[in-house]
Amino acid sequence: MGLEVFDYRTDVRNIVVTPEIRGRFMRLEPGQVATRHSHDLGHEIFLVLEGQCEFEIDGERAVLGPGQACFARRDQLHQVRVVGDQPMTMYLSVTPHLEPTHTTWTADPRAGGQKERPRYGTWRSRERDQIPDPVAPVEELVDRQLAAARRLAEIARKSVAAQEEHGAALRRAHRADDEAAVRRAADAFWAELYPLFRAVGDLAEAWNDLALKAAASPSS
Repeated sequence: MGLEVFDYRTDVRNIVVTPEIRGRFMRLEPGQVATRHSHDLGHEIFLVLEGQCEFEIDGERAVLGPGQACFARRDQLHQVRVVGDQPMTMYLSVTPHLEPTHTTWTADPRAGGQKERPRYGTWRSRERDQIPDPVAPVEELVDRQLAAARRLAEIARKSVAAQEEHGAALRRAHRADDEAAVRRAADAFWAELYPLFRAVGDLAEAWNDLALKAAASPSS
């Protein structure tokens, strides 16, 4: 897919959804309050484009207006509320974007609250008709998940010895203050890590599809 251009005034929707990142424009009406939640793995950044919004992150509150941004780290409970008499539009992104993407709590965890049962695909609630469930059957998605897990395990197993070798070379080069050797060792490290991280991405994609399909089944 080539270059796509999105406009927050017309594209009020998810504009990118991958295991690595979900990004969207969101519009909330005056007085509207989003559900308080956290993310088990994802960090979330918010950028207000129009209107004003009160953000609560880990119990701290601030009102942001156009051009201002804030950031919620993984496991930080957060909530947004529109203030004033005008709608609020913002851009948000969550990375990584792995199911279950939103975690709700029985109460504030600092007051002893516990995580509620995981819910999958909650981010699709506004646009479910535009983002259908994976078409493959559950059995096929389970096979894909297990294949991705086995491949990741095999790559990691083979990569460990090479990384130990490159780590030793990097230490020697650093102690010798040999910049060229440090760079070669770092490049060799990356050559080993690149396929490992790609395999992690494949596993994440397989899991997201499986979680969405399984959660949509009648028995869930």
